Amino acid sequence: MEQRLRRVNEVVREIVAELLPDLKDPRIGFVTVTDVRTTADLSSAEVFFTVLPDTAEARAETAAGLRSATPVIRREVGAQLRTRRTPDLHFVHDPLPEQGRRIDTLLKNAAQPEEDDVTDAGR
Repeated sequence: MEQRLRRVNEVVREIVAELLPDLKDPRIGFVTVTDVRTTADLSSAEVFFTVLPDTAEARAETAAGLRSATPVIRREVGAQLRTRRTPDLHFVHDPLPEQGRRIDTLLKNAAQPEEDDVTDAGR
């Protein structure tokens, strides 16, 4: 069952990613579908996305555009997925890239004082 769910998640991700560039809504900019998580009964799917530029305003506009396009996207997912049930799609901004950048910054800042200490010790 888990293998089937992984396949469904990947197929839904591919279908949605292919559809997004063709949508006419100007609020939907440069969007990348990063992940899909479908419930075991295929009743619901969270579609994780990132958007460029990665600003709060761009995320909000894109989320609004995706919500309005959800019925069209869901219809196409149902047509291509060919399962008994078509999951309800819920678009969620993926926080992982932002968290990754934050962790990277923290690591760089943490390494910086150590480098300063090494140069001070050498004097």
